[in-house]
Amino acid sequence: MRIALFEDAAAAGLAPIAHTRPVFELLCGHFPLRERLVRFLDVHEWGVFVRSQLAEIYREEQPEAFVNDLTWLAEEPTLLLNGRWLPTAEQIDQLSEVDDNIVGVCAGRVAFLLINPFETALLGEEDFDDPLLKIARTRTEIQASGRWVERPWDLIDLNPELLDQDFAQRGQFGGKASLDGAAILGDPQRVFIHPTADIDPFVVIDARSGPVFVDAEVRLQAFTRLEGPLFVGRGTQIFRANVKTGTSLGPVCRIGGEIEASIVHGFSNKYHDGFLGHSYVGSWVNLGALTTNSDLKNDYSTVRVPLEGDPVDSGSTKVGCFIGDHAKTALCSQFNTGSSIGVMTMILPGGELLPKHVPSFSRVWHGQIDDNFDLESGLTTARLAMSRRNCELSPAQERLLRRLFLQTEQERHDAVSRHKARKAGFSIVRP
Repeated sequence: MRIALFEDAAAAGLAPIAHTRPVFELLCGHFPLRERLVRFLDVHEWGVFVRSQLAEIYREEQPEAFVNDLTWLAEEPTLLLNGRWLPTAEQIDQLSEVDDNIVGVCAGRVAFLLINPFETALLGEEDFDDPLLKIARTRTEIQASGRWVERPWDLIDLNPELLDQDFAQRGQFGGKASLDGAAILGDPQRVFIHPTADIDPFVVIDARSGPVFVDAEVRLQAFTRLEGPLFVGRGTQIFRANVKTGTSLGPVCRIGGEIEASIVHGFSNKYHDGFLGHSYVGSWVNLGALTTNSDLKNDYSTVRVPLEGDPVDSGSTKVGCFIGDHAKTALCSQFNTGSSIGVMTMILPGGELLPKHVPSFSRVWHGQIDDNFDLESGLTTARLAMSRRNCELSPAQERLLRRLFLQTEQERHDAVSRHKARKAGFSIVRP
């Protein structure tokens, strides 16, 4: 079958973690949504429709994909799927039977429909919302099971469910758990350890609360404890860490300290002690020694998160921090409950809680936000960090970061002004 995933207007609500990737490439469970669908459906060809600034880098990263190509979409009937919709396993199985008489609706919004070639003339390259509604009105509605990802914390809330779902689906494709070198608590059938994983003595894997999947070439050092549901991605190394339930890691991360209910994208490091809880961390992030976040307020009230500077009530009492790609924190950085940390930020703490909103391409120096960020120096640091993992910052990736730097200029200016005003004892009212 042919599928195409698209980003709708609400994708903007997933900043800062979606600044550098389409929403369907955000990790939840074992996979991003795109990988989950391609893996578990009989897909012979697939395409995507993403923000124009992401098109070049996505073509580079996924050369088999047709990107923002309406001509390709018009060649054959294609199953269109909203990139923010996370379907259940049962719903994924049913997608191969979709015909052009129906539209899948989840919580009142179009989740999927099979589009015919002649209908693609209604679509714009970056505007699917209204045209799809028009097409949907010609179809019979059926209820689509699954959940919508509206905000970054939704991925954290949904992660335990997706970890269970992905473990069960992967089980259908074979693979045996190798129990050598680890103490298993709970049902061994709820643990998968890839034969190439390297596990020291005195490692404990606790599957009593959910399944644990340890992928290829993972290294688990002695005195590490893993609690399911949990996914440890290919090539990740875990050093004497306490990794608690509801966490997805990797690939190629270095993890230490304590982590709970968090998602860490590939090639990020939290090597040292410190707590990361109910948080989402992008790629190529380095969290310095004793970097710690709060994920619960002292009065147990719901947490507000300043996404791009605008406080949004999460409706949850357990919310940590959301960190964009290439961010770097120094020794003993302390993040407040519900913090939003942008792309390529540089954090030098000043012995106190850090600002809750640190916009992309800005610095925190001794507790003060400033926008005197040297982009060229930041790009040089990114190249060096990536070379340490035998990767390189491609021209397409550099162009994306330069575009983001310009696009987030106003956000940086507003954040610095607000911070200075608070330090001076008054606040600026936003229009």
